Amino acid sequence: MHALTQTHAHCNPQQLGFVLEKKRDKMPDYDVIVLGTGLKECVISSLLSLHGKRVLHIDGNNYYGGESASISPLEELYRKFKLPDHNKCLGQGREWNVDLTPKFFLANEELVKILMHTEVTRYVDFRVVDGSYVYKAGKLHKIPATEEDALTSDLMGMFDKRRFRKLLLFAQNFDKKRPITFQDMDPEKTTTRELFTHFDLGPDVMEFTGHAIALHRSESYAEQPYTETIGRIKLYSESLARHSSSPYLYPVYGLAELPHGFARLSAEFGGSFLLNKPVDEIVMENGKVKAVKSKGKMFQCKQLICDPSYVASRVKREGRAIRVICLLNHPVKNTHEANSCQIIIPQTQLNRKSDIFISVVSHLHNVSSDGMYIATVSTKIETNNPEKEVQPGLELLEPIIQKFVKVSHLLAPKDDGKKSQMFVSRSFDETDHFGSEYEDIKDMYRRITGSDISNIWSQRNQSTSSEEGSDRSFN
Repeated sequence: MHALTQTHAHCNPQQLGFVLEKKRDKMPDYDVIVLGTGLKECVISSLLSLHGKRVLHIDGNNYYGGESASISPLEELYRKFKLPDHNKCLGQGREWNVDLTPKFFLANEELVKILMHTEVTRYVDFRVVDGSYVYKAGKLHKIPATEEDALTSDLMGMFDKRRFRKLLLFAQNFDKKRPITFQDMDPEKTTTRELFTHFDLGPDVMEFTGHAIALHRSESYAEQPYTETIGRIKLYSESLARHSSSPYLYPVYGLAELPHGFARLSAEFGGSFLLNKPVDEIVMENGKVKAVKSKGKMFQCKQLICDPSYVASRVKREGRAIRVICLLNHPVKNTHEANSCQIIIPQTQLNRKSDIFISVVSHLHNVSSDGMYIATVSTKIETNNPEKEVQPGLELLEPIIQKFVKVSHLLAPKDDGKKSQMFVSRSFDETDHFGSEYEDIKDMYRRITGSDISNIWSQRNQSTSSEEGSDRSFN
């Protein structure tokens, strides 16, 4: 068992021991019990702790992270995938931190704002990803998202570059509250396809914009009002404006640093964490959660939050995803020797219904031995041969020293949890970014508290308006 709890400076060890001894006499009572220490669960629990809720985490694993865990040393990754010991050319195993579900942050997205407002950045360091690329006609191309990029991009001809620049300017100036920025295009009636037609941009430009900049996962966006797409383009551009090379950030030492950071925040405000504690039973009373039983001990609660692995009967399948973790000793070709990058293969390039995503990180993020790289290829499965589906992505990475293949179900809760007060997160999706994961966090927080997550910032800003301070930034 590993426990992480807050202690108060004025409590000496004898006083603390007395308090703990008294607690053993009755069933521990919490406002919220959280099963699992994945990123979503830790973000929500830290926010609840900040608002005075008594929170207990229980995790059957002996490490933080759940789906977003980072495996170290390298030998442990080989054991997890039941493979022989690692190749000695990969260096020392303890130098590796391999993410099971790697995902990049857009530098200006809402989840990053949570990190900054909660000051979890005290515990986690970030590094900018070197570049972002899209696959078109068998080649990799750097994604343009600024006026300068648009003018030098080999994705477009000279006339399209000028038109694309006008689209970017439109996105940067667009404001729902200022009709003058609509340029006579009703944002509720004009479709994205009509928007691109307005700027005289064809399907090729719309494809890489829709999938590699706006990060849409299907083609349906083209026939929907353009508001969401323009908002996504604006977010991408604003994120890129914060760092010149790429709009993406990634944690140093891997993704598991994030749930660990939020766990520390929760502990500061009284949250407790028990690792390596199997869950024996979730106790219900009159259709509502009452307690959790672990190793014969009961922990009482009013609400329960968990990932899908703890409540198989309360989730449904929404497809499958494949992830192939690849260990390399070279940067990916045609990425300008990038030490880290994102690559998207739009679905239409391969006559698919789902994009293929590739994330690449290296020793500069302290996740591998010197000179080594970790590339992960992922997509939503459409056939009975998932490894063949990701082959176009794997071919971009050759030669590959070692592959680790994982196929998993995409799970979602069967109901909103309000009746039972059991709130289940969705599985991490097949993408290499946090877009839909934040939407799930936001939706869960609203169902759990009845309040919008954005209210936290206005409340926090009001309470700290008289204090001297400044925004933290990522370097």
